[in-house]
Amino acid sequence: MKLFIIRHAKSSWKDSSLDDFDRPLNKRGKLNAPLMGTKLKERGVVPDVMISSPAFRAKTTAEIIAKKVKYSKKIIFKKEIYDVGESAIRKILKKLDDENSVVFIFGHNPDLNMLAERYVGFDENIPTCGIVEIEFDCKRWKDISSLNAKFISFDYPKRYKEVK
Repeated sequence: MKLFIIRHAKSSWKDSSLDDFDRPLNKRGKLNAPLMGTKLKERGVVPDVMISSPAFRAKTTAEIIAKKVKYSKKIIFKKEIYDVGESAIRKILKKLDDENSVVFIFGHNPDLNMLAERYVGFDENIPTCGIVEIEFDCKRWKDISSLNAKFISFDYPKRYKEVK
């Protein structure tokens, strides 16, 4: 089973009247989300299910990446992913249908960082639109743990920017 932990793309702080939940992607976010979706597509990664925070910036990132990887099912939006804590995200994962072997989860820091650290000891910051890939050596989502988790990859948009 594979889990792709994906932080939302860069969001805008331009309109201070907007609630945090409603902040849109900024220009860089609108460029980085399709870039990272293309990178996943190039690797042949196709999710069985996509789960996202319903916050506008996470939802938009999920929708952009879904188009790039040609994900045609409905994205599942879970309010528990928005600012509730990594334990809430773990509960969502443990309740997944075992038919889903590749899962994308879109959310926010610090919760995503804490999730990656809990499972594989990943202690780097996940930047906006960063992706941490974890593989679990088990057959059921309810059995995932740090004991059967293996770090596979870490990817992020700035890896693809020209060094000047």
